[in-house]
Amino acid sequence: MLDYHVHLWPHEVRASSEQYRLERLAELCARAAAEGVTEIALTEHLFRFSAGRAAVGEFWRESPDLSLRARMAEYFDHHATADLDDYVEAASAARAAGLPVVVGLEVDYYPGRMDRVARLLEGYPFDVLLGSVHWLGLWMFDDLDDERSMAEWTRRSVESAWRGYTEALEELAATKACDVLAHPDLVKVTGRRPSGAVLDECTSRMAEAARSSGMAAEISSAGWRKPVGEAYPSASLLDRLHTLGVPVTTASDAHDPAHVADRAGELAAFAEAAGYRSLRAFRGRRGYDVPLRAEALR
Repeated sequence: MLDYHVHLWPHEVRASSEQYRLERLAELCARAAAEGVTEIALTEHLFRFSAGRAAVGEFWRESPDLSLRARMAEYFDHHATADLDDYVEAASAARAAGLPVVVGLEVDYYPGRMDRVARLLEGYPFDVLLGSVHWLGLWMFDDLDDERSMAEWTRRSVESAWRGYTEALEELAATKACDVLAHPDLVKVTGRRPSGAVLDECTSRMAEAARSSGMAAEISSAGWRKPVGEAYPSASLLDRLHTLGVPVTTASDAHDPAHVADRAGELAAFAEAAGYRSLRAFRGRRGYDVPLRAEALR
């Protein structure tokens, strides 16, 4: 088993070099090993780094809403404080010390700016890049603690949110800037789902986006910790991914050490039920398959 989505900082906490300590990374690996996970990927959000903010630019200034622009600037001022070079060096040092760590990032999708992101990241020795959609325009639709974000769910139709998310996911996949689609149906985070026909349309498009891009897809336990109460992706989307031959990783999306390798056994069973017998691992952004369970080695 793998946990290919591990963060160093909780969302609300400013980045700190204290989280880079080898002892801290060893603690994460020990937690994973206790749950039967043999390798973790450190995948902090790109927007946590000052270099990431510089690459995407202050895209929120395009909004005519002055209060929203101020809110977005405050958000990035709070989060974009870490040094990307320090992060990569620390993760690489942990691997050199023998820890089962791969060096990665979670890269949010910013329309029209992914070429800048690719240019920034191509100079670093990353093993894996996760691509994710958290923003629809300037709406962070999965910020469940923000009243304004949650109020937007009542102003938009569920169908428009799902279709908007699906279109963004397709655009992200088409850039081929990343290796894995993180939590591919994240738009279901609040438990809101469109009509059966729209749901089927969006699910089909998500699966095809993964297939046509050559990306892997993530099976994440994070959804079990959210109002939707199920893994990402849904069973129907995972079945479509398997039918189309899309490889998968497994992940916790942990922002707290206690969540590293969360429900690893359940993720394995979920993947097996869809027909998977291997997981996609990465080195130097090249994928290769590893057995889903240790028994497959014998």
